[in-house]
Amino acid sequence: MNRGNLTRKELAEALNAQLGYSQSSCSELVDTFFDKMKDCLLNGESIKFVHFGTFNVRDKQPRRGRNPRTGESITIKERQMISFRPSKKMRETVNE
Repeated sequence: MNRGNLTRKELAEALNAQLGYSQSSCSELVDTFFDKMKDCLLNGESIKFVHFGTFNVRDKQPRRGRNPRTGESITIKERQMISFRPSKKMRETVNE
């Protein structure tokens, strides 16, 4: 795998190499995994992976902002965002 972005195709290839399933089956596994993650987040549920981290949906309140191009003051609307909080073990591993 390269040092850039990790793609779905690379995940499927890794599963294929590790488990020996067909490439199409591995692609389906990866797509199913991401579809389930997306469904959980859209329903407002959090996703916790032990020794990796937690994905949460957070509500952000409206706030005042400024258009950097024009300097005009605007109101940034209320919205939701996805946040990731790495586990303690993951933080320690990254910071070694």
